[in-house]
Amino acid sequence: QVRWSSQTCQILGWIAHPISSPSSLTFISTSTMRAVVAVKRVVDYAVKVRVKADKSAVETDSVKMSMNPFCEIAVEEGIRMKEKGHIKELIAVSCGPDKASETLRTALAMGVDRAIHIKTDMRTDQELQPLAVAKLLQKVVEKESPELVLLGKQAID
Repeated sequence: QVRWSSQTCQILGWIAHPISSPSSLTFISTSTMRAVVAVKRVVDYAVKVRVKADKSAVETDSVKMSMNPFCEIAVEEGIRMKEKGHIKELIAVSCGPDKASETLRTALAMGVDRAIHIKTDMRTDQELQPLAVAKLLQKVVEKESPELVLLGKQAID
């Protein structure tokens, strides 16, 4: 059982949300636990975004994609917690087309233990709505039973 310092975190449902920064989280009692970290595939932050000619969407063909920078911070924090012995297993989860597996491979290369890819042909920037992603993540959390869920604060797309 992990208890959070009330000065450090607000508990919002089953997600712990840090008030200041993820590195300021302090554990009153520590134990080894499992954690899930959500990662999103987005257009790379250094790429200039172009709109399609018909103005229906953002051009994503032949554009460099990468892990959302805020998701990357969450992965790094999970890895730090794993190195400190607070987490025994870190699982990355991503929802998207087959190419989202590249983002999961990046997370695995960073030090994540396992990756779960929820495959869909929907465009994550238009067709796959945030509520649907949240419900999918909820089902993964119910199945994996982690004690901690790490999320980036926002997506850049």
